[in-house]
Amino acid sequence: MMKKCFLISILIIAIVGGSNGQTTTASRSADRYGIRPVLIRSPYLQVATDHSMMIRWRTDMLDVSFVRYGTQPDKLDQIAGNDFRTAEHIVTVNGLQPLTRYYYLIEGFRDTLQKDTNNYFTTLPLQGKAGKYRIGVYGDCGSISAHQSDARDQFEKYLGNDVLNAWVLLGDNAYSFGKDYEYQSHFFNIYKDNLLKKSPLFPAPGNHDYQDEPYAAEVAQRSGEVAYYRNFSMPTKGESGGLPSHTSAYYSFDIGNAHFISMDSHGSQENGKRLFDTTSAQVVWVKQDLEANKNKQWVIVYWHHPPYSMGSHNSDRESQMVKIRENFIPILERYGVDLILCGHSHSYERSKLMQGHYGMEASFNAGAHLLSSSSGFFDGSENSCPYIKQDDGKGTVYVVSGSSSRTDHTQPGFPHDALPFASVDYVGASIVEIEDNRLDFKWICEDGKVRDHFTMMKGVNRKQVIKVKKGTAVILTASFVGQYKWSDSDSKERSITVKPKQHATYTVVDPYSCLKDTFEIQVK
Repeated sequence: MMKKCFLISILIIAIVGGSNGQTTTASRSADRYGIRPVLIRSPYLQVATDHSMMIRWRTDMLDVSFVRYGTQPDKLDQIAGNDFRTAEHIVTVNGLQPLTRYYYLIEGFRDTLQKDTNNYFTTLPLQGKAGKYRIGVYGDCGSISAHQSDARDQFEKYLGNDVLNAWVLLGDNAYSFGKDYEYQSHFFNIYKDNLLKKSPLFPAPGNHDYQDEPYAAEVAQRSGEVAYYRNFSMPTKGESGGLPSHTSAYYSFDIGNAHFISMDSHGSQENGKRLFDTTSAQVVWVKQDLEANKNKQWVIVYWHHPPYSMGSHNSDRESQMVKIRENFIPILERYGVDLILCGHSHSYERSKLMQGHYGMEASFNAGAHLLSSSSGFFDGSENSCPYIKQDDGKGTVYVVSGSSSRTDHTQPGFPHDALPFASVDYVGASIVEIEDNRLDFKWICEDGKVRDHFTMMKGVNRKQVIKVKKGTAVILTASFVGQYKWSDSDSKERSITVKPKQHATYTVVDPYSCLKDTFEIQVK
């Protein structure tokens, strides 16, 4: 009986000791008596780069932290980690190749803690490099429900075997007050078997992550009272791209030729300033970051409180949303931000390509504020050509994707006049798919249907004059990504080779006649 009590005491001391990560005599004794740590938070990926990946996990008592990894599932011949005993395990694997799949397992002093067929990740592509990339978008995903699980399952089914290069959180990641136990049951336990262990996560905080209290962001980080900052690691030093922010409240990163910025719309900064205060350190930083990343083909910014919504929150009445729209949105539009993603309202709402609307809903004027009247569907339906951004960079699409785990009531007059594509009938998550100069956005619902989508393009509808010598072969390449109908050729490829004997003009269009490139070949 005394031995049993002694072992129980060892367990209690070890678990308590795990909160500060220090090695204790109790943990060493636990090894001697055969008590082994148990994994209570499965591995999840953070601070991804094109050459490294951070892997985190949690055990119920102190243990060492090691990751075995390799490019073949049956040959995990490399190891990273340390023998410092802790319950919060953080290991960064360095020296990796860009856009490469690595398999891994996690282990402690005695045992392999976790390994299965889904234990693999793909490093990020080289910064600035064009390719085909997919980024998941989960807003307000922390309400545990069957709808949440169904939305997760359908998102993963849509993804299939394709790589999800990263996923982002739009805040309110664990209801109701962002407590650690709520994160465990409402978030980590829900997404542990696939998304968390395979795709790096880049979160943003919401009001519920701050326990729905007016916390100062730096105080929340230092005190440890806000679980959001204890549970997640952010690329604050610019290691994933962008300018260093030196704070976990906001940061930026690159996925190939796309630049992402995660903002904090709830926590206050120095002297109580918030996201809508244009002289705050956060806004000063984001302007510098946007200025430094003008060379990125796509710029996507996300945070929690939307500037436009008539879902469960009213952007005409809630002062925080009003001030963000009036003060902060003009800055982002001035820098040509392509896509803005928010949550907060438990709904799905989406605009067309728009610019310059900073007032109340009644002041929205389609003729004055829309740069395109198209649906953006790009599927052959009426008025569905893609949104085309011109060289001046004007035009932004706004999305409220706060329906990843629940939907709620709406405001009178829903949807917002500026957000005509809207629904509270389905729970769903979103995905951004980027290929070169084409961006596709899709809302994937809990029943597996894609109920909204749009396409945006840049640098298309080009006219080129090409001067060549007679008999010289010329490769012509369409400016857009999609399907192709060439004049004078049956090819369906993006590029064709021609060898004109005299002056000739070639064209390529898409099947819906939305896009057209013209090549004038002048033969000398």
